Amino acid sequence: MDKVDKIFDTFARNRLFVNKMVLQSSYSPETILHRTEQIEKIASILAPVLGGDKVSNLFLYGKTGTGKTLSARYVGEKIESRAREGKQEDLKFLYVNCKSRKVSDTEYRIIAELINLLGDKVPATGLPTEAVYSKFVELVDARKRVVVLVLDEIDQAVKKISDGFLYTLTRLNSDLRNAQISLIGISNSLTFMDDLDPRVRSSLGEEEVVFPPYNALQLKDILSVRAEKAFVKGSLGEGVIAKCAAYAAKEHGDARRALDLLRVAGELVVRAGGEKISDKHIDEANKKIEKDKTLDIIESGTTQSKLVLYSIVQLDVDKSFKSIFTGDVFNIYQENCLRTKNEILTQRRVGDLIGEFDMFGIINARVISKGRQGRTREIKLMLPPSVRNKAREILERDLDL
Repeated sequence: MDKVDKIFDTFARNRLFVNKMVLQSSYSPETILHRTEQIEKIASILAPVLGGDKVSNLFLYGKTGTGKTLSARYVGEKIESRAREGKQEDLKFLYVNCKSRKVSDTEYRIIAELINLLGDKVPATGLPTEAVYSKFVELVDARKRVVVLVLDEIDQAVKKISDGFLYTLTRLNSDLRNAQISLIGISNSLTFMDDLDPRVRSSLGEEEVVFPPYNALQLKDILSVRAEKAFVKGSLGEGVIAKCAAYAAKEHGDARRALDLLRVAGELVVRAGGEKISDKHIDEANKKIEKDKTLDIIESGTTQSKLVLYSIVQLDVDKSFKSIFTGDVFNIYQENCLRTKNEILTQRRVGDLIGEFDMFGIINARVISKGRQGRTREIKLMLPPSVRNKAREILERDLDL
């Protein structure tokens, strides 16, 4: 028997997981813990759609893993279920994750996905954006109904496109004769609304629901319920759930992070042929997730953000630079833009992108004074050795370098 067969046999003998799906972020539990207040508020705002009425646009915001998407989809499914019971066919919820690779690049792709959810299709590219909008309006307005658009991670779409498409969506009702559209925006950014055009802000933020971070005790409750369904009884060591909750509580009360820790720890145990998760497996899972998260941030970034980061990576490797400053990055960035035939952003915009990498912990950007020359930022690449080579491969692949 070769090593591959042994790997397969290890998984076939798995005595740890009963239902791993319960630990996935896509899983919808029957009861959502510690979000009753938010769910009831969303339900009260959306309830009029059951009478065929348009509802106010709704904006949900809070840190990652605070139950925004789960709560919105839960209420949406409940409303659709009620509508089916009453044989009410004039209600439709359309859910799109704006961070999904399928739609993240352009306004065109977001509208094309909404058309797809309505049961029709447009080419992946090629049509004028106005034509795609016209097709969408035509489909929505085919009969009298209320359509609720749920745009998850809406801040990512605005970052990559602009807030102009949000303004267009909020104004679509003026083009409709039969149907009515309401919009639910979901954002991980607490300051997202501050940077929007005032016209978009006033129409999008008609109603708001804030999702605070979970505390460690709430995370323990959530993990305990899920773990009971996910694992064979007795397969979690003492203190494992408390440790997962503590790690996630440090990460702004992120329930998704807590669930990922538990799932990845279980996968590591299964690969090793074990049958019980201990504290050390949670530590190993935490290291693995940190690495994967960093690479995901890099891979899902815009072309311009990749050009900036690649310039920093190049300077970090170049031993002739004892320190890396913002001006050095901008000079190399301009060369990379010319090599890849991309537009060169202003130095201020490049500075903003450097600030984002600093926020993610990918770099450390320390503001220093250079006397009469003013202030600049000294930049250090913070990627661990285990991630650097893979990050460079991703950047060179995506930038075709």
